[in-house]
Amino acid sequence: MKIKYKRILLKLSGEALLGKESHGIDAGMCAKLANQLKKVWELGTQVALVVGGGNIFRGAPRSREFEMERTVADYMGMLATVINGLAIQNALENIGIQTRVLTAIEMRQIAEPYIRRRAIRHLEKNRIVIFVAGTGNPYFTTDTAAALRSIEIDANVLLKGTKVDGVYSSDPVNTKNPKFFKKLSYIDFLKKDLKIMDSTAITLCKDNNLPIIVFNFMKEENLYNIIIGKKVGTLIS
Repeated sequence: MKIKYKRILLKLSGEALLGKESHGIDAGMCAKLANQLKKVWELGTQVALVVGGGNIFRGAPRSREFEMERTVADYMGMLATVINGLAIQNALENIGIQTRVLTAIEMRQIAEPYIRRRAIRHLEKNRIVIFVAGTGNPYFTTDTAAALRSIEIDANVLLKGTKVDGVYSSDPVNTKNPKFFKKLSYIDFLKKDLKIMDSTAITLCKDNNLPIIVFNFMKEENLYNIIIGKKVGTLIS
């Protein structure tokens, strides 16, 4: 099977791991994610992953609720992504795929420290690489971390998995008849102030000419179809 993308980075929100749970991690969702990744990994695509932590702790919103400094809340959110990364690593290794978790905040007993050359070497050895702890800095989202890591590892595309089919003019869950965009330029995305990704991540991708595909990760065939070149979701380029 001919593949369109040799190296990808997939960005998932922490909420993608919720499944039927109201909080935390659903084992069934982890297994489902692992099987989707295995299908594209078996095609020969090198796979990296960034996962959020919102299923456990969301930094900025919770900082107000707890009357907590934003920096402290953001670090708590980064640690939540480490928990999610370890859960995904376990699910992947349960089906025979070697993985490495690389963290932007050093914790040697749990994961390797993030080093760009080491990450690329793991990918070349056909291991799935999971980047956790965001960028290691407060005030930056995991979307921005995904854009940064994509650029650093020379990924061909940044894939943003969501629960909707792509980018809409407004929230498709809470508004009637929003416009769906099959394709957007980086500038149009920023001008329309669309909220599905933050502007820092979009600007990073624009400055480095990295295409983004926003798609519905809940539809199991979508990720595979993107890798083999079918048009799925919204292309931002």
